[in-house]
Amino acid sequence: MSEVTTQQFLEIDKIKEGVIILKNKQLRGVLMVSSLNFALKEEDEQKAIIYQFQDFLNSLDFSLQMIVQSRKLNITRYFDSLKELEQKQENEMLRNQMIEYRRFIQDFISKGDIMSKNFFVVVPFIPVFQGSPEKESLFKKPTIPKLTEESFKQAKRQLLQRMEFIALGLRRCSLQSVMLGSADLIELFWSLHHPEQAEFGYYPEIPPELIN
Repeated sequence: MSEVTTQQFLEIDKIKEGVIILKNKQLRGVLMVSSLNFALKEEDEQKAIIYQFQDFLNSLDFSLQMIVQSRKLNITRYFDSLKELEQKQENEMLRNQMIEYRRFIQDFISKGDIMSKNFFVVVPFIPVFQGSPEKESLFKKPTIPKLTEESFKQAKRQLLQRMEFIALGLRRCSLQSVMLGSADLIELFWSLHHPEQAEFGYYPEIPPELIN
């Protein structure tokens, strides 16, 4: 009996040049987007941001996905570094201040978990060669087209155009964005499936050829 791996249940075929290639040969690009403290804005500025975002959504002629990732922030390493500084500190007054500071932080986080939030926009693109999908059959699997190097390059260019359009629309809403590269995407998906290891800052080693 063959061993079943997690990868067999994922829709991702590979990650190439900062682009996600699905098993059905559709492409996906991911933008990481900055946050905005909306509550601190003046009322007129809030309305302006809402109208800009509404115009941005109405300008789209393709679908996209917005994702909010919440992750528990682990500061064990930070505490370890504070302890090392305490031991090396020769000034008794400064050492006592560092001890009090560390106790204050420990007491603060003991009252609740500290969460970090990341915001992403997933932009899709279906290569033209794919055409209309073949109807599924109980006895025959739909044919998956072959994604050649030339067709990949063409599809990637059009995907990047979409992502540039999205980035421009977000800037008008006072939001900055950056496209994730291959290494960033690998770390993102790995952290989604290994949240406990990611919480402690552990990530798998990524081959140099994927860092772009």
